Amino acid sequence: MKKGIHPQYRPVVFKDFSCDFAILTRSTIKATETIEWEDGKSYPLIRLEISSGSHPFFTGKQKLLDTAGRVEKFMKKYGKPSN
Repeated sequence: MKKGIHPQYRPVVFKDFSCDFAILTRSTIKATETIEWEDGKSYPLIRLEISSGSHPFFTGKQKLLDTAGRVEKFMKKYGKPSN
C-alpha cells in the first residue's frame, strides 16, 4: 500500500443530542469537536440530528398513513369524470 493516501481510520463518537444517544465506532470522518467517553478517553465527536435512538421506525412511534384515503382523494381530484 502507498503511504499517505489513505484516510486515518480511528475511533469516533456519533451522538444524537435530541435523545442523548451515543455510539463509539470506527470511522474516517473528520471531526472538529471531541468528547470524553465512558472509558475516560477523549474521542472525536460527530453530532447527529437523527439516529436509531430517535427515529420513529426504531422507537416504535411510527405514524401510519391512510393510503386508501389518499388514493380516493387523488382520483376524486385528478381522475376521469364519470358521466
